Amino acid sequence: MHATPSSPTAAVPATSRPDDPAPGGTVLLRGGFVYSPADPFATAMVVDGDTVAWVGSEGAADSFADGVDRVVHLDGALVTPAFVDAHVHATATGLALTGLDLSGAASLADALARTAAFAAAHPGDRVLLGQGWDESAWPEGRPPTRAEVDAATGGRPAYLARADVHSAAVSTALLDLVPGVTDRLGHDPQGPLTRDAHHAVRAAAHAAISPAQRADAQRAALRHAAARGIGSLHECAGPDISSEDDLASLLALAAEGPGPRVHAYWAEAAAEAADLDKLRDLGALGAGGDLFVDGSLGSHTAALHAPYADAGHSGVTYLDADTVARHLLVCTRAGVQAGFHAIGDAAIDAVVAGVRAAAAAAGLDRVRALRHRVEHAELMSSQAIDAFAEFGLIASVQPAFDAAWGGPDGMYAARLGAERAAALNPFAAMTRAGVPLVLGSDSPVTPLDPWGTVRAAAFHRTRAHRISARAAFQAHTRGGWRAIGRDEAGVLVPGAPADYAVWQVGDLLVQAPDARVANWSTDPRSGTPGLPDLTPGAALPTALTTVVAGRTVFGPPNG
Repeated sequence: MHATPSSPTAAVPATSRPDDPAPGGTVLLRGGFVYSPADPFATAMVVDGDTVAWVGSEGAADSFADGVDRVVHLDGALVTPAFVDAHVHATATGLALTGLDLSGAASLADALARTAAFAAAHPGDRVLLGQGWDESAWPEGRPPTRAEVDAATGGRPAYLARADVHSAAVSTALLDLVPGVTDRLGHDPQGPLTRDAHHAVRAAAHAAISPAQRADAQRAALRHAAARGIGSLHECAGPDISSEDDLASLLALAAEGPGPRVHAYWAEAAAEAADLDKLRDLGALGAGGDLFVDGSLGSHTAALHAPYADAGHSGVTYLDADTVARHLLVCTRAGVQAGFHAIGDAAIDAVVAGVRAAAAAAGLDRVRALRHRVEHAELMSSQAIDAFAEFGLIASVQPAFDAAWGGPDGMYAARLGAERAAALNPFAAMTRAGVPLVLGSDSPVTPLDPWGTVRAAAFHRTRAHRISARAAFQAHTRGGWRAIGRDEAGVLVPGAPADYAVWQVGDLLVQAPDARVANWSTDPRSGTPGLPDLTPGAALPTALTTVVAGRTVFGPPNG
C-alpha cells in the first residue's frame, strides 16, 4: 500500500489555469503519484508541449521547478494515462445524455410514464428518441407494445431503443415513415423490432434529427467522456448504426477541439478493394467496428450453436464465414484493419473460420500484422480463444456487460441457462492465451465509466474469469492505443503523447485478481505502480483534470 501524503484536492497550477486549452511550453506536475512503468514510485512529471518529457521523484523535480513555464501542485492526486474507450457510439450517447433515458426505469409502467412526461415536455421534437429500457429487470417481464408506445407518445413518431440497441419499441407514426417496413425481417406487429426492420426504423428516426440537435448530442458525449478521464474514443460507425453524415460531423467536431480524440471505424463489408475507398473519404481507420456477424443476447439475436433457454431458436446470423473471409482478405491485401461484431459462439466461430481462410490465402504474418478486431467476443470456446491468439485478433470487450447482466440471476442466465452464462466473457483465459484485450463501454449500451469498467473486469461475477486490476487498466489505456497501431502511446514515459488524467483518490494498492496469485504481488516492494482501491463498494476516483496532447479538455475553472 502507498500512503497518500495528504488529502487530495484539485490540482492547482502556480501560474495559470490548468484548463488553458492552448498547449505549449513546459509544465511540471509534482507532489502526487504518477502511474508510470518508468518509475513505479514516481511523484512528478514534466510535459513539454504535447509530449511527456520526464517522470521521476519529488526530489529530482526540484531541478525542473525554475525552468518550466508552469508548476501544478498535485496535493496527493494521482496522474494516469488518459483512458481509451475502445467502443463508443457518440451521437447515440449524447442523445441519451440530453434526451429520454430509460435505463433507470424500474418497471414497464415507469418507462411508459417517463416516456409520456418527456413527450409532453418536448412538443416540438420531430421524433421522440429514447434509450436504455431493459424488460429483463422489470416485474412485468415484457417490453412495451406498439399500442402502449402510441398512447405514451400521443401518436408521434417515436423510437425507444432497448439497452443493447439491437431492438426497439416504436410508434405507429414512425413505422408510417418507413415504406415496406412490415415486410422486412424482424418486424413484429405489436412488439419491438429486430434485424432489418429495426435498422430501417432507426435510420428513419436518426434522419429526423436536425443537424443542430446532432451537434449538441455529439458535444455532450465528448464533454461527458472528458469529464471521466477519457482521452480517446473509438467510434464504431456504419450504415446500420448511424450514417456517413453523422460520422463526418463527429470527426469535424472532434478536430475543432479541445476534446477527446476520436478514432473512427466504418462497418461496411468489402467485396473488392474499391469498397475500401469510402474509408479514406470518411477518415476512418478501419473497416470494422460494428460490422454485424450477429446481434445481441438481450434481443435474442446473438447467433448460438444451441437454442436460447428462453426462446425456441438460436439467434440470427448476418454474415457467414465466406463473407467474413472475403472482407478480411480484401482488407488484409490492402493493409487495412478489419473487424466484426460477434457475440454468440456460432458468430465467433464464423469469424474464426473466415480468418483462417483469409490467412491461408494472404499469409498468417500479414493477417497478424494488421491486428484485426472482434467486438464483444462474449461466448468463446477454448478453441476460439486459441484461434484468436494464433491470428493475433484483438478482443474489444465490455466488462460492464457482465456487471449489468451476469451472475446466476441475471439476464444472461435467463437467456442461456446458468452453465452457458457462466462461460461468458472469459477474460482470464483470453489473457493467459495471449489474446490482446482492449476495453470499452459500447456507450450508450453501458455508461462511459472507465474505473467502473476496470472494476468489472477485476471483479467479474464468475471468479475464474477475473483479471488483475493492473491488466484491466492496461487494456483500457495502452491497449486502446495498440489496437490502432500506436504502441508508444497510452503510457506515461518520456516521448509518449501527453494524454493524461489527474484523479482524486484514496490509498493506492497493487491488486491481485484473487488469492491464487502469490502474496508478493500485493507488496509495494514488487516495484509495481499502485492503482486505486477498486473493491466493490469502494468509492471510485474522481477526475479533476483531463489533458489530451497537452491541452486541458476538462477541469474546473480554477484548477
